[in-house]
Formats: sequence, C-alpha cells, structure tokens
Amino acid sequence: MNNSFVRQAIELAVNNVGRDGGPFAALVVKDGIVIATGVNQVTRTNDPTAHAEMVAIREACRVLGEFQLAGCDVYTSCEPCPMCLGALYWARPARVFFAAMHDDATAAGFDDSFIYRQMAVPHSQRTIPMIHVVDEQAARPFEAWVSRPGKTQY
Repeated sequence: MNNSFVRQAIELAVNNVGRDGGPFAALVVKDGIVIATGVNQVTRTNDPTAHAEMVAIREACRVLGEFQLAGCDVYTSCEPCPMCLGALYWARPARVFFAAMHDDATAAGFDDSFIYRQMAVPHSQRTIPMIHVVDEQAARPFEAWVSRPGKTQY
C-alpha cells in the first residue's frame, strides 16, 4: 500500500467538489505508476454510472487494452458503493484501498444502504419492482455462449 496514492485520490475528490462534482475519486495503479484516474461525474455528465471507480476502471481498461485489471491496485477516496463494488469484482484488480468509510459518505448525504437492503427483498417487492418475464427463449443467449468456440472467458 502507498499512502501517497490514497492522498492523491483524496485530493482529486476535493478538487472535483470545487468543480461542482461529487466528493469521490479513484486511481488505478500498475507497477507503482498511476495509469488512470477517475472522479465522480454523475451530475456533470447526467450519467448515474459515472462514479469515480467506474470512470477509473473504464480508462484503465482502455489504457491497458484489457477488460480486466490484473496486477493493478485501485485506490479510492471512499469505500466503494454496491455498483462500484460489483464493477471492481468484475475488473479483478489485485487489491482495493479506500480512505473514508461508507458511514462517512452517508453522513454527507450519500447513503447507499437502501441498495444493500433492496437486494434481500423479493424481486416484486422492491422499491423498483423487478418483474420476471417467463419466455421459452430466455436461455438462448446463454446456449449460444456455451456453444461458441474460441470465446473470450471472463
């Protein structure tokens, strides 16, 4: 772990607030070199997925020419939210270091605990109802995937 990378993420987050962005930032580091940064751009880009970690992951994958972050470390100014946590698991970095805890974000008005609670609620009872549509063709995309030779596993 390198405290200077944590501090850099914190400074990027503070600077982003000064530019009317959210108080979050992330760095992707490979072999001791920052290869990508990201700051929260949700309101700037009208994109609810433009969290700092998501932006940094996308940029790092572009730089690496890969869809995973093997051998990389991610440094964030705050503990990742559920969406970013999922993206980090899919990206498979070696480690994730974070500064502030999710409770700190909650105290500032960024409370994602309801998302964690919603995951435990049956689909039809969620705040945004999730409706399973039964269709006999539903498995076709997965059958096509399984039978495709030479596919890239992820």
